[in-house]
Amino acid sequence: MKKTRTCPKCNGTDIVCVEGGFERHDNRIPMGLTMFSAIPVHRYVCCNCGYSEEWIDREDLPKLKERFTEK
Repeated sequence: MKKTRTCPKCNGTDIVCVEGGFERHDNRIPMGLTMFSAIPVHRYVCCNCGYSEEWIDREDLPKLKERFTEK
């Protein structure tokens, strides 16, 4: 949905992105003691059927892997 801009459930093309950040509709993964260390999670929502997907920026994936991989 992020790349195709087409919903995989209903084939709708009315897609919006709700970016993760520090606002009221915030969606983040905490990584440290402060909110500034959190990784934003972006949501892509189909305005036709309501289906949604969550995506994390590629450059944040190594930090997530390091933090959450069991040792």
